[in-house]
Amino acid sequence: MITANTRRRDASRVNESNIVQNTTKGSALFPSMDIEENTSPRVFKQRWVQLSYLSMLALLSDWVCFSTASNPEAFEEFYGVTSASLITKFLIMNVISCFCVTDIVAKFGLRRCIRISSILMTLGCWLRSGLAIIPMVFHDLLGWNNLALPEKYFGLVSYPIFVTGTLMVGAAQPFFQCTPPLLSAKWFASNERATSTAVALNFNQIGIATAFVVGGKMATTTSGLKSYFSLIAILSTLTTIGTFLQFESHPSVPPSTSELTKILKNEKDPPFLVSVGNFFNTKGFARPLAAFIFSITVTNIVGAFIDEVMKRGGITERSSIAWAGFGFEVAIVLGGIILGQYVDHTKSYKSVTLICIVLSFIFVIPLGLTDHSLGKEPVLLVVSLFALGFFTGPIQPINAELAVDVTYPSDETAVESVQQIGGNLISALFVPLAEKAQQHDYQLFRKIPLLACDIRGDVILLMILSVITYCFFYRFNASLRRTMADRNVEEGLGKSF
Repeated sequence: MITANTRRRDASRVNESNIVQNTTKGSALFPSMDIEENTSPRVFKQRWVQLSYLSMLALLSDWVCFSTASNPEAFEEFYGVTSASLITKFLIMNVISCFCVTDIVAKFGLRRCIRISSILMTLGCWLRSGLAIIPMVFHDLLGWNNLALPEKYFGLVSYPIFVTGTLMVGAAQPFFQCTPPLLSAKWFASNERATSTAVALNFNQIGIATAFVVGGKMATTTSGLKSYFSLIAILSTLTTIGTFLQFESHPSVPPSTSELTKILKNEKDPPFLVSVGNFFNTKGFARPLAAFIFSITVTNIVGAFIDEVMKRGGITERSSIAWAGFGFEVAIVLGGIILGQYVDHTKSYKSVTLICIVLSFIFVIPLGLTDHSLGKEPVLLVVSLFALGFFTGPIQPINAELAVDVTYPSDETAVESVQQIGGNLISALFVPLAEKAQQHDYQLFRKIPLLACDIRGDVILLMILSVITYCFFYRFNASLRRTMADRNVEEGLGKSF
C-alpha cells in the first residue's frame, strides 16, 4: 500500500499540456482513488515493479508454449507427436481464453486476475512436470542415487496429462498478453506507453529465447526433459509468490491527462462482444489489427521452425541453433524498445510500421534459400534472422498502442484481446500450413548461376503475407484520439497521422 509520504517521495510530475480542473471521488477503474481539484498526472517507481512482473509472467507462458521447439526430436521420440502440434493446441486455447479475459478483468480488476492466472499457469507447469522435481533434487543435486523411486510416479507424465497442463498455461497466458496496454495506460506516462507495452508484449519472445537456450541444453533426453519441465515449474512458482506480494492494483494518481479524463468521465466499458463491434466500426482500427496479426504470425512461425530454418543455411550444431534462436528473440525485444521509444516521442505509427513491413519482406527471404550460390550461407542466414526479429517484432506493440489510440477511450484490454485473438488464431492456422509448405522448393534465377537458388514454400508464404499487409496498412488514415487528449486538442480537430 502506497502511503502519502511514499507518494510524495516517489512521485514525479509528467510534462503534460493541461491540468485537470475537476474533482472526483473514485471510479469504476480506480475505486479507492480521490482525485482533487487541480490534480496533475504523476508517475511512480512502482510502475517498473508492475512491468517486471507482467513481463516475467509473459516470459514464462511463452517459454512453456515453445519449450520443446529447440529440440523437437527428444519430445517427439518420447511422446510420438510433433512439437508443432502442441504449439498449435496451446495457441487455440489462447484464442478461446482471449474471448473471456476482457470481461473478467473488468469485473475483478487487474491485480486479482493476474494473481489467479499466475496460479493457473503454475499448476499447469507442475502438471506437465509431474513430480520429477523429487528425483531431480535427490538424485541430481544431492547425489542420493540409491533411492527406490517408482518411475511411473516421478517420470514424464502421459501425453493427455501433459497436454492438459499445457492448455492450462494457454488459458492463463491472455491475462499476461492482453493487459500490457491497460498496464501502460494505468501506470505509465504518455511518452512511455509504447515502450512499456513493447517490453511487456515482447518479453514473450524472451521466453521463447530461453526455451531455445535452456531447452537446447537440457531437453535432449528423457531425464533432461524431466529436469527441464521441473525448472519451469519452480520459476513459475517463485514468480507467482512475488506477484502476490508486490503486484499492485493501480497508482494513487493516474499518469497522463488522457487517463485522468477517462476516469473523470467515469464511463462504463461495454461487454467484450459489444466492444468488438464498436472497434470494427471505428475508422482505422482494422489496419493496426492486420499489422499486429502479421507480426505475431511471422515471429511464431519462425520461432516454431527455427531448427529447420537453421539447417537450411548449413547450421546443424545443436548449440548454434539454440543461440541463433535466442538471438532472434532478443532482437525482437531490442527492436521493440528502440523503435517503441521513437514512436513514443514522434507518434509516427504509420511510417514506422510500413518501413518495418518492407524490411520484414526483405530479411525473411534468406531464411528460405537452399542450395546453389545463395544457399548454405550461415552468416547471411544469421544476420537476416536477427534483422527480421529487430524489425518484425516491434510491429506488435506499436500497433497495439495505435489501436488503443484510435479507439480511445475504449477498454485497452478489449483492444488487445481482439488483436491477440486474431494473431494467435491466424498463427494456429498458419503453423501447420507452413509446416507443409516448407517441404516444397521453388527454383529462382535458373539461368543466372551466381543468383540461382531454391526457396522454401513457407518463406514464400510469409513474403505473400508481407505484401498483403503492406498494401492494406498503407491506407491507414485515422485521428489519434488519445494523443489529442494528451495534447489538449479538442476531439475531431487534430490532424490525421
